[in-house]
Amino acid sequence: MEKTPHAVITVTHPAPRRADLRFMLAHPAHLIALGFGSGLSPWAPGTVGTLWAWLTFSLLRPFLDDFGFGMLIGASAVVGCWASTVTARHLATADPSAIVVDEVVAFWLVLWLVTPAGWLGQLVTFGLFRFFDAAKPGPVGWADRRFKGRPGEPIGWVQGCGVMFDDFVAAGCCLLVVALWQWW
Repeated sequence: MEKTPHAVITVTHPAPRRADLRFMLAHPAHLIALGFGSGLSPWAPGTVGTLWAWLTFSLLRPFLDDFGFGMLIGASAVVGCWASTVTARHLATADPSAIVVDEVVAFWLVLWLVTPAGWLGQLVTFGLFRFFDAAKPGPVGWADRRFKGRPGEPIGWVQGCGVMFDDFVAAGCCLLVVALWQWW
């Protein structure tokens, strides 16, 4: 018997891109996802994005009451999912380090809930949040792995919202430590 060759279908995916100023300004989602440029930092973009969150929180806090800040955080979470999805697709990477809107919105939540903490209290929560976000212990690591795409898999809403989700879990862990500290 003669063997017949099987058709092989090759799916090509775009090569991963690197975010730069031109990329950021090419689409509104990029500008949002890259934290208005804070995600372009060549060193520790997540930390720079969290510092950007702290600065913008400090600037916005005098103008927003608790309801206003709650609405801002809720709307920013939805917009952040959209911006993360679009930007990750355009960068051809499921969770690019340049996307920092997740750090921004999650750290806003932390700061909003620990206010009226003073400068030292905010500094401690900054350190705790960065630890949970970077080291990804326990539930943060689970959340991070849960929504990662597989290599070659198209980037969709699941991955875009997953970018945001693990940072909200990190925020929850940070707030739990703060609550336990206050209780003790």
